[in-house]
Amino acid sequence: MSRTLQSIDQKTAALPALAWHRSDIEQILYFSGGRFTRVNTLLSCLMGLMLSCLFYGAMLLAPQGLRSKFVDQGTIPYATVFLSGWSIAILFFKWQKLRMQRRCLLMSVVPVTPEFVLSPRSADQVIEQMGHLVDDPKQFVLMNRISIALANLKNLGRISDVDEILRSQAEADEAISESSYILLTGFLWAIPILGFIGTVLGLSIAIGEFGAVMASGNAGTDALLPALKRVTGGLAIAFDTTLIALVFALVIQLLMTFLKKAEQEFLDDCAEYCLRNVVNRLRLLPFQSDSDSKG
Repeated sequence: MSRTLQSIDQKTAALPALAWHRSDIEQILYFSGGRFTRVNTLLSCLMGLMLSCLFYGAMLLAPQGLRSKFVDQGTIPYATVFLSGWSIAILFFKWQKLRMQRRCLLMSVVPVTPEFVLSPRSADQVIEQMGHLVDDPKQFVLMNRISIALANLKNLGRISDVDEILRSQAEADEAISESSYILLTGFLWAIPILGFIGTVLGLSIAIGEFGAVMASGNAGTDALLPALKRVTGGLAIAFDTTLIALVFALVIQLLMTFLKKAEQEFLDDCAEYCLRNVVNRLRLLPFQSDSDSKG
């Protein structure tokens, strides 16, 4: 049996052991890495702040008309750019972590040789082989799912429970994936709200200035032009802040949609992997029954 367990397909043998502490982008940047595809909030915030500074640095080189929309319209555009940069940082880190998680799908946890039988007695050996493929199985969606199922198989000895445990863990992984988007979803709600707040402030300024013009009673052209300029300035704040917020929210929503699709496809691939390489490899040995296989 030990000789069988050493038989790994050539593709897996060519891959280096996947070390979470060396591959996770947050760990590389000396921050505490979030589990699976969860993102460290502090790191993403700092990255969002850096992206915002880079964006406004680029605005210094932009045409005056474009620069004024972000610089001369009050504090709302600054807050919008910061939240958008923070959102982009979250999406980037999640994408990098998802790429790392997908590498596990290229590994053969259970030996591919036809004569190998996955049973309660061989579960320990498979778990040991898993330790040679990754440094910390609980940090990888696929490896964590398989290790939980095999631990149950080893301790309880009922192979009929393995498929149910894998399904239950798949649902838990989907819940974890969904919860990792909570902060991003909140930002997607807040960014358009900031735009609407800018609209209300701009209209308030415009209406106030227009009321001042009407109350002055000064009908001279020289007096009206500066006052009307202040009115149009308020309208510019109203429309520009809303436009910026809606455009940024649209871009982030599209990026998040594509990423969620990729993450859901990864979870589906994990479920298919477990079915093909774990559930379909389970066998009762000739002298075992499902009720007493532990013994």
